[in-house]
Amino acid sequence: MWGLAREVEGLRTQFEDQVGELRAKVEPLTAMPEKVSTLARTVRAIADQLAGAEGEVPSWSWLDLPADLDRAQAMLTDLTVWLRRIFLRYPDAAGVLPECWMWHPDIVEELLWLAAAWHTAYRDEDATVARAADWHDRYRPGVVRRIKGSAGGCSLENHEDGGPLHRPAPRVPMGEGLAPIALWWAEERDNPAPVPTAEQLAAAQAAARQRRGGARR
Repeated sequence: MWGLAREVEGLRTQFEDQVGELRAKVEPLTAMPEKVSTLARTVRAIADQLAGAEGEVPSWSWLDLPADLDRAQAMLTDLTVWLRRIFLRYPDAAGVLPECWMWHPDIVEELLWLAAAWHTAYRDEDATVARAADWHDRYRPGVVRRIKGSAGGCSLENHEDGGPLHRPAPRVPMGEGLAPIALWWAEERDNPAPVPTAEQLAAAQAAARQRRGGARR
């Protein structure tokens, strides 16, 4: 009988040991639901951040740039590096880019999108020879041609105080005529358009004289 008791005691001890080992393995799992919830929240936060980043298309537009000094300086800095490394290596490009190019928002806009097209053709993961060919054959020559036509011979003197290009941003012609034109088109478009006012005629003549002023080359 004492032998049976010792055997039962041995089995009990062995069972308790096994239970202890099992508890040691199971107890960490009790915190798993909370860890899974925390991980899920982290993943959702990262996904939201990535979605937001993907929704924010990097701006390659100078004309549409928000009023952000740091961003404007960064864009111009990056652009000047790209001009030195890539664009000005082409003699026809170096020959038409005026020293006052930064004073011409339209030229900055042209150069920014050309740089963006170059990055797409050469640096993107899905860059292709076809994109590079388009950049060389169409995009770059087109930008060079337009710079030459609009400001190829311009100089800084034109941007001095009193110079022909020292002027505020352009206004939409006859913007004050919006209301009567909208009313006419919405309700009376089968009738003749509103007659221009004397003030509108005078403004149009002044704008025509300004356009004929020209710039020094």
